[in-house]
Amino acid sequence: MIRQVKTGRPPAAQRADDAAIRTTVEHMLLEIERRGDVAVRAYSEQLDQWSPPSFRLSEAEIDACIASLPARTLDDIRFAQAQIRRFAEVQLASLRDVEVETLPGVILGHRNIPVHSVGCYVPGGKYPMVASAHMSVLTARVAGVRRVIAATPPYEGKPEAATIAAMALAGADEIYVLGGVQAVAAMALGTAQMAPVDMLVGPGNAYVAEAKRQLFGRVGIDLLAGPTETLVICDDSCDPELVAVDLLGQAEHGPTSPAVCVTTSRRIADGLPEAIDAVLARLDTAPIARVAWQDHGEIILCDTDEEMLAESERICSEHVQVMTADPDWFLARLTNYGALFLGHRTNVAYGDKVIGTNHTLPTRRASRYTGGLWVGKFIKTHTYQRIVTDEASVAMGEYCSRLCAIERFSGHREQADIRVRRLTRG
Repeated sequence: MIRQVKTGRPPAAQRADDAAIRTTVEHMLLEIERRGDVAVRAYSEQLDQWSPPSFRLSEAEIDACIASLPARTLDDIRFAQAQIRRFAEVQLASLRDVEVETLPGVILGHRNIPVHSVGCYVPGGKYPMVASAHMSVLTARVAGVRRVIAATPPYEGKPEAATIAAMALAGADEIYVLGGVQAVAAMALGTAQMAPVDMLVGPGNAYVAEAKRQLFGRVGIDLLAGPTETLVICDDSCDPELVAVDLLGQAEHGPTSPAVCVTTSRRIADGLPEAIDAVLARLDTAPIARVAWQDHGEIILCDTDEEMLAESERICSEHVQVMTADPDWFLARLTNYGALFLGHRTNVAYGDKVIGTNHTLPTRRASRYTGGLWVGKFIKTHTYQRIVTDEASVAMGEYCSRLCAIERFSGHREQADIRVRRLTRG
């Protein structure tokens, strides 16, 4: 039996919030499309109290950010980027062009072609999200994208040096200190100061995610990523403190971040609230994480692994951490998650910052139909066809003509028939 020990905010309240966010974002996008740079600057002043002479950093400003950082910080950024680059290169190698002769004289194939230009949003108003620069800019570069631009909000009233360094070291062609809806809109729609891109990628808050949703179609997007979600699947091989740390480690992203424990352990279900309080007492980010846990935290007590599996599949969390005696049992059966973290030795923070997989992942149950950002998201797969003999064209044309007649497409039918007539003369 599945029992809800602690519930989060009711779905109706979330739907009301979503409606208000949709309306706000729609108005902002209309203003930015109509007024361009003027609207972008007005929103930056209003929302971030930020209005520099230029939102785009010069090479000198980028170099100054890099020079301001300790050598150890730069080494750590390079280490993280080396892990992400290595895994992205392995993923890229798994994609290949194909060509096959499906019938005598009929050749079909596809080519994998990188997107021409990408705008990478790197969130950072609340925390400097250095790792998001690796995940988007670096992965686009490995994919072969020609123009990669990046935008991040100011942090405490100035460019955040480590984030700027990460963008530059990852290979960004243009770096803008600009945040929120105004940043993704400027990249997607273009302004007098910023040429538009073909695709937007990167996580963000609910407003950024909604802006990407509304801009989809005019540009491509990777996925709707944000706010952060986490789910811990655990049994008696784990303990309440470890579960609490791993839940709150993601809840600190923001006050609307869901954090869910699904467990077969009555000991964990009963002890987790006290463990949460104890861990909050030692976190600097407790004011944010506490609200997220109070409003969006859940504890679900199950009797069996099968019930835990069913709950995880229903929830479709962005991050799913499995701390059970046999995590491989879940690896073999789980299908709906952004990324999976197996065993007590790993955790979501490793994936977020350094291990090498990409941390831009589907939220709001989107893992039912998409995975996370990876090198393949920047690749378009285009097919081509070629017929190299008269006999093959005639054979294909005869089938095509009859099939077009079934659908009453006379123009399509004539495309086939003219070739059959010409190639069978004489």
